[in-house]
Amino acid sequence: MCHRTSGRSTRPRTYTPGATWYSALVPDVNALVVLSTFPDAETAARVARALVEERLAACVNLVPAIRSIYRWQGAISDDAESLAIIKTTADRYAALASRIAALHPYQVPEIIALPLAEGHPPYLAWLAGQVKAL
Repeated sequence: MCHRTSGRSTRPRTYTPGATWYSALVPDVNALVVLSTFPDAETAARVARALVEERLAACVNLVPAIRSIYRWQGAISDDAESLAIIKTTADRYAALASRIAALHPYQVPEIIALPLAEGHPPYLAWLAGQVKAL
């Protein structure tokens, strides 16, 4: 989890526009979840830390042990990898993708972005605030 909670339920709630201070911030967030795989947990952590420090990502969750099966250069590969689940905004995506590619050890790194259809408004407001360029 990227944002600390008080231990309350994380079930979705309905929010009414104008009901809280953050509701005005949420419609413009245009948040993305970006996925990228790495050869090991240490490399994933190094890149994740750089992305957060540079305000390109609000948060990166690391899944240290996944198994990837794919075709590469005409052969089927079966490798252990680490998965980075990166939260950012559409405005920061181009810079984020460029930075991942620059830091990544793979010749062709996986960098795919999925739009967030919905999210908890306070979290989305926090996310947007974390990736604003200074």
